[in-house]
Amino acid sequence: MRIGIAQTNPVFGERDRNLAAAFDLIASQTADLWVLPEFFSTGYHFATEEEVRALAEPIPDGPTTGALVAYAAENGCSFVAGIPEASSDGRMYNAAAIVDPTGYLSCYRKIHLFSTEKRWFLPGNRPFSVLTIASARVGTMICFDHFFPESARSLALLGADIIAHPANLVLPDLAQRTMTTRAIENGVFTATANRVGAEARNGKTLRYTGQSQIVSPTGTLLARLSEDEEEIAVVEIDPASARNKALTSQNDKLADRRPEMYVLESAHRRASQ
Repeated sequence: MRIGIAQTNPVFGERDRNLAAAFDLIASQTADLWVLPEFFSTGYHFATEEEVRALAEPIPDGPTTGALVAYAAENGCSFVAGIPEASSDGRMYNAAAIVDPTGYLSCYRKIHLFSTEKRWFLPGNRPFSVLTIASARVGTMICFDHFFPESARSLALLGADIIAHPANLVLPDLAQRTMTTRAIENGVFTATANRVGAEARNGKTLRYTGQSQIVSPTGTLLARLSEDEEEIAVVEIDPASARNKALTSQNDKLADRRPEMYVLESAHRRASQ
């Protein structure tokens, strides 16, 4: 299976331009699964709720998901791509659409919101899940989800071979390190698609750190892009290699867990009261 990551530099609010630029960027190579950045078609740095509502779109019935479905059908590939979602009940979510050559598959809503996202979006209300894409079992998380080991562990326990990770990272080198750790501790491939460039809006500038990457289940860096250029990378992997969780002849990364000994959230809250 071939995994591709695309590192784009969207212009805020210019959806058609950003979609065309992303598809032009990936057109030079083929992949079974492409991971695109968080909010790759709209830009990220919102200044008002009105902007969020103007650019958020329904999934799967919005223009970005529609464009992804059309490209996937024409080129025989799949996508995990970040989109601001306007749900049918008028709520806003930081989401990722998952599509394959047959059409729309699913939508993941970001569970751990970062910084000013809490002003515009609700935390995801759907549990982590894993889908079969091509020959692999793929789980999705978005950007700041990387900081919480429970995110990747949940996907690993659900059987993920690959964790697709759309992102708009602004903290230098942090997620690149944590996603390498997530790959090692769970024995999975991780594919982080970050953006580059800067957005100066409403008196504040966000600078995005690039360095999108693909990491093997042993922590080997299979691909790493630059800090500031629009680029892609495609890596051929064997998803089945993520299904062997043996660390030594007597240790298994998942089977050796002792959940009965771990602090549960409810018990932790009671103990702290």
